[in-house]
Amino acid sequence: MSPTPINLPDKYALFDDHWNPRIIGELNDQYIKIAKIAGEFIWHSHAEEDELFLVVRGKLLMDFRDKTVEVLPGQLLLVPRGTEHRPRTEEETQILMIEPKTTINTGTIENERTRKELEVL
Repeated sequence: MSPTPINLPDKYALFDDHWNPRIIGELNDQYIKIAKIAGEFIWHSHAEEDELFLVVRGKLLMDFRDKTVEVLPGQLLLVPRGTEHRPRTEEETQILMIEPKTTINTGTIENERTRKELEVL
């Protein structure tokens, strides 16, 4: 299979919902995911997986128990495994994530926002 560029604006245009990651590629044992997020997510952690968040558009506020980190377009944030965190935004934000294929978006918590089966775009 010949490599082809992935056009992020085109991929984001395919959906409007929030907090529902989509897979746009695979890299070794990692998924490359995109999502639109708005408002506040839940406090959670991932015991076995590190996470990478890249802001494409908007502003991500990542709450940790001792501080909040602001992530702007073109910036990325690495969240080490086992670190409790809560993503939130003040406006709709587009993010790209690189995570192990085993990563569940809500960590060990299961609720209405848990996404175990992800759509591939």
